[in-house]
Amino acid sequence: MTRLDTLLAEVRACTLCAKHLPHGVRPVVQLHAQARILIVSQAPGRRVHGTGVPFDDASGDRLRHWMGITREVFYHPERTAILPMGFCYPGSGASGDLRPRPECAPAWRERLLEHLRHLEVTLVLGRYALGYHLADTPLPLTETVRRWRTYWPSVIPLPHPSPRNNLWMRRNPWFEAELLPSLRERISEVLSR
Repeated sequence: MTRLDTLLAEVRACTLCAKHLPHGVRPVVQLHAQARILIVSQAPGRRVHGTGVPFDDASGDRLRHWMGITREVFYHPERTAILPMGFCYPGSGASGDLRPRPECAPAWRERLLEHLRHLEVTLVLGRYALGYHLADTPLPLTETVRRWRTYWPSVIPLPHPSPRNNLWMRRNPWFEAELLPSLRERISEVLSR
């Protein structure tokens, strides 16, 4: 086993915040040291908790569409790493899923990121991921995404692809017209190497 394999086994056995997880512990991550694309998300949803497969839901369908890639490419760990801010489903609240558990990122994030030395592009999805990965530019989500060229080509800030964000998409037509074609081109470029 490699050091990364050992670390991933520790992650998958983690019970750090078990007492706060109403549906139990089930860490969901996808990492390989050779990955060139990193998807930084928030936390698994209820369906993903059930399957153990990251983005195995409507959000994943939309994200793959945004990226212009197939499920096969998306779930090929040597191409695409998926590292949520919280590895387990936090449960749901009044207006959707609860925020990622705060214990997870400090315990695991930097240790896992150290192994991803071949990354060419990081997609940062949603405000919790943006708050961590772009903490030096603490703008509201829409303004951060609107300034996507500032972080290009290594980091691409995106809203969460959840169907709950349909209204955001309608209110921000520039996202689909300007950012998505560039995102697809960048992903294709990275995967062609």
